[in-house]
Amino acid sequence: MLILNNNDRRPLHVRLYDQIKNQILSGKLPPHSKLPSIRQLSSELSISRNTVEYTYEQLNTEGFIYSKPQSGYYISSLNQEFIPCPSQDPLTSKQPFEDEKPCSFDFHPAALAPDSFPSKVWRKLLNECLQKNTEQLTLYSNPQGEIELRCMIQQYLERFRGVSCNPEQIVVCCGLQDNLSVIAQILRGTHSVLAIEDPGHWIPRSVFLSYSFFINPIPVTSDGISLNSLTKTNSMAVYVTPSHQFPLGNVMPVENRLKLIHWAQTVEGVIIEDDYDSELRYHGKPIPALQGLHPGGNIIYIGTFSKVLSPALRISYMVLPYRFLSIYHNLFRNYASTVSLLEQKVLYEFMKQGYWEKHLRKMRTMYKKKHDALIRSIESHFGDRAKILGQGAGLHVVLELTNSRFNENDLITRAREKDVRVLPISDTYQSNNQYPPRVLLGFGSMSPDELDKGIELLSQAWEI
Repeated sequence: MLILNNNDRRPLHVRLYDQIKNQILSGKLPPHSKLPSIRQLSSELSISRNTVEYTYEQLNTEGFIYSKPQSGYYISSLNQEFIPCPSQDPLTSKQPFEDEKPCSFDFHPAALAPDSFPSKVWRKLLNECLQKNTEQLTLYSNPQGEIELRCMIQQYLERFRGVSCNPEQIVVCCGLQDNLSVIAQILRGTHSVLAIEDPGHWIPRSVFLSYSFFINPIPVTSDGISLNSLTKTNSMAVYVTPSHQFPLGNVMPVENRLKLIHWAQTVEGVIIEDDYDSELRYHGKPIPALQGLHPGGNIIYIGTFSKVLSPALRISYMVLPYRFLSIYHNLFRNYASTVSLLEQKVLYEFMKQGYWEKHLRKMRTMYKKKHDALIRSIESHFGDRAKILGQGAGLHVVLELTNSRFNENDLITRAREKDVRVLPISDTYQSNNQYPPRVLLGFGSMSPDELDKGIELLSQAWEI
């Protein structure tokens, strides 16, 4: 017997199709039994004949039923051995998945200010691109990214980051994960042992492990990754954030950068330089990229527009040495670009017309005010109960509690009880190093007043 559920808001033919199919798979409708005629079933269920006819035709096409001329539709004979056991319908699950409730004060280390995106300018440029690039929007884009955008990126990198390259070396990608996935496929045949900073970013670790790389965690010192520890491993590649180490915020001095380059030359290794948070430096000039010290070496440079413009755009880039550029072309010559052509066109105009540099200056000023407000709030509410690590750049600091009786889990739990979200620093460690209670505190998404209130609540939550 077929009965349609009136509480189900899906189309009638979908409901009828699912019910007949499920009764066939469960054996309630035995093989070679005849289904009601189209006219009969439409009358019984008070639905149109077209709905029944469409459903029967779909089931017939998929092989659940078959037709006999001048007779009607019959149930196909299916081997019960190969029919999977029924599982619980997720639509009727008694315990649906629920996202974690957001907190009023969120110290996520990579969140941007809600009003920071230049939506008015972006909308104007988007409309302009739609009007003058109509024909191109019916085509596939260059796998490496549009050449005019790569030229603008090359000019920006040369002027502001000290990177020396040609536009043909630049590959536009869809965020850090996409960058690293491409790099992993280029390197895994010859450089499958990778050293990473410990603590360090969790995304590189996850991506390279998924491509079966062997990972060597290397401790981080005040001068960045420990070169003494690196040279004692069998690593053939290393992932570093030399201009603003994540998460501790250390800067690798030029002497260590030259030593790292020498290590790569000695072992014929590869340096993957992630220029993390490089644009957001609040005291002194931005630190030039390591790549500029040896442009002809095996240094793969990675940058992104996520930290200053928008992570939702999913636009990043990398600079490949010529040695790896040929490997890239062999591996990805049949691939299409992972970044929307329209967004590439808009970003090109955004940079060409000077909006990018203007936006960068504006964001650096805004986030410096927030950074300084956070530092003042911590000093005011915590005093000597806490130390601040990694200040002076980026979108986060590390807060280290002194003489605290709480472990990391206690800190996070007690903070959430005060409607405050902080992230654990343990996620950035691969080894089981012992360190004082620490958490990541991002300041990008909140106003100075919200930052002060959030720090005040944390001080109360973590009071001994």
